[in-house]
Amino acid sequence: MGTTLRPGLDLEQELAAAGFATVCGVDEVGRGPLCGPVVAAAVILPSGGVVPSSLIGVNDSKLLSPQQRETFARAIRKDALAVGVGLADPEEIDRINIRRAALLAMSRAIANLQPFSISPDFILVDGRDLPEASPYPGRAVVKGDQKSASIAAASIIAKTHRDAIMEQLAIQFPGYGWERNAGYPTAEHLRALETLGVTVVHRRTFRPVARILEGV
Repeated sequence: MGTTLRPGLDLEQELAAAGFATVCGVDEVGRGPLCGPVVAAAVILPSGGVVPSSLIGVNDSKLLSPQQRETFARAIRKDALAVGVGLADPEEIDRINIRRAALLAMSRAIANLQPFSISPDFILVDGRDLPEASPYPGRAVVKGDQKSASIAAASIIAKTHRDAIMEQLAIQFPGYGWERNAGYPTAEHLRALETLGVTVVHRRTFRPVARILEGV
């Protein structure tokens, strides 16, 4: 059997050797759901080329269990040099499209890095696009959350933050199962859309929602 590879700090070390001492990983979650915000996170891990012991095993949030994500999220907030979260709400998603809204959330996450005294020299972003008008040089890395520990950490913060939001929305809007499906178009969610209708936190430009609004 093959060995499971875990994201490390090779990219960060490569950038450090090029003079970029403070590298920030950035990732987002929530492009696919029919409701709720898209959420991004930015994380700066300690420099030195070694993943902190509390974060050994950190990985793409999709490859971790909910319990593992929560455990790592607490460790990241404790041991990272800086953490930031940014959102784009359903109205923004409908107005500017999901791709641009995700990039906007990334920009907000970087701007929200705390403590504010720490700012990145370079950003590593999961995917193919860099946030628009970013003041920092950066690199887009396809499947970056499986290659960079900084990006993986950002994916975990973004995922746990969004899941918490959806659990709260599930209390406000019962019946859609958001505490289980996080707003994704599961059979349960689609049935609830048909019977309960569209809420104020649904994304009106997404096809299943738009079809109900149009009475199709």
